[in-house]
Amino acid sequence: MALLAEELVEEWLNRQGYFTIRGIKTGVHEIDILAVRPLGGALECRQIEVQASMRPVSYISRVPAAVQEATQRAATSSKIRSDDELRVGIAEWIAKKYDHKNKARLRARLAPGPWTRELVVHVVKHTRELELIADAGITVHQLTKVVRDLKGGQLMLQGAVGAHLSDLVALADEANSGGES
Repeated sequence: MALLAEELVEEWLNRQGYFTIRGIKTGVHEIDILAVRPLGGALECRQIEVQASMRPVSYISRVPAAVQEATQRAATSSKIRSDDELRVGIAEWIAKKYDHKNKARLRARLAPGPWTRELVVHVVKHTRELELIADAGITVHQLTKVVRDLKGGQLMLQGAVGAHLSDLVALADEANSGGES
């Protein structure tokens, strides 16, 4: 599901006039999507991470390293977390996903920036985490809105390389809604 979601997000960006690179490897780290487009004599630069699953994701961030050490909780524990634990876990997640020195170096080599930090999500169990991610400066998009935008036909381009996948998603959505759009 994650790769298909990335493809849909890439199509969404392409239809808005962005040139994209998806699945960029920097050592053991990866950037889901980088997108750049000319805008008013400058470049608009975006880094988008995609977290999508058909089943609700427990948490996007991990249990903070210090909490893991102190409590012996696993990094991916689904036990309810306090806002303080979430904030620290989110800060560690941001450092890994957006601020890692190899990722920053690569972005700087590709375009001078500044680069936005964005997250596309589908279904999550703990919406409080999304609120705190947004509070930390990450723009959060819902995958369902991305799909609606693709179906709406109001974007700059009618289609790009992922148009067939986008059409299949729209067709499946139409079939599930009984033919009503």
